[in-house]
Amino acid sequence: MLHSGKNLSDSEGHVSLEKLIEGRVSAQIFAVFVEPVFCQGMALHRGLEMIDLFWGMLAENPEALGFAGSGSAVRDLHKQGKVACMLAVEGGEVLQGSLAHLRTLYRLGVRILTLTWNYRNALGNGQAEGTESGGLSPFGRAVVKEMNRLGMLIDVSHLNEPGFWDVLELSEAPVIASHSCARVLRDHPRNLTDDQIRAIAAKGGVIGVNFYPGFLTEEGEATLDDVINHIEHFIAVGGEDCVGLGSDFDGIDSTPGQLADCSTLPRIAHRLAERGWPRELIAKVMGENFLRITERVLG
Repeated sequence: MLHSGKNLSDSEGHVSLEKLIEGRVSAQIFAVFVEPVFCQGMALHRGLEMIDLFWGMLAENPEALGFAGSGSAVRDLHKQGKVACMLAVEGGEVLQGSLAHLRTLYRLGVRILTLTWNYRNALGNGQAEGTESGGLSPFGRAVVKEMNRLGMLIDVSHLNEPGFWDVLELSEAPVIASHSCARVLRDHPRNLTDDQIRAIAAKGGVIGVNFYPGFLTEEGEATLDDVINHIEHFIAVGGEDCVGLGSDFDGIDSTPGQLADCSTLPRIAHRLAERGWPRELIAKVMGENFLRITERVLG
């Protein structure tokens, strides 16, 4: 939206107000992602522009949208018939090396931080840096502790493996992998190993299945059933409480067949039911698991 000048009402992407309503979406995370070209000295500036867009979007659609800074707010907004909108930052570059900036972002509504994108920043190393580049920096460790203190969700998607294990050791709260897939099904460094899946689950965390076809299959093309396969693998390895949806809509340039945008999300529930999964488990996958961890960490 920052690039196009469009708003949620006329967005032609994967997420729009009409598509959210059609897909019966109760809660949506809006991520601030700062492109690498802005990361040298302008990351916070660019991030604040996007946060302003988020709040402007809510002001333009008060009858349909509401800010959710906690799990209880998600429930309250659902009772009002509104979509609960949560604010995330994808990439710790926005902090520009300052815990004060983290606290300021919290005051502006940010409740989720993906510590890195694909590359190295002041917090640690993304998966593109490989496993030999080390884990979290001292600043990254301080960010984890401050996020625990503030009550923010730590997102380990994109982190390299040493950084991932540093977070799991340091964090006193459960963590999320907001948009990741299973490496056993698609051998890609952005995907999680079974050991990582078990570790997230053991800590009470949740993994959102990414819809990007290149993370779902070796062929780079995917269907609804490929998404279901990753969901079922997470359940088999980590249990029914560890998995949710992490589409990465509007962050990916292609989608699986039958999942073109957020209006199609109910097809996941229908396909899980066709495969024989009980209603209670389907409800967990479709949102209750993420709601549970949101209530636990954010209140």
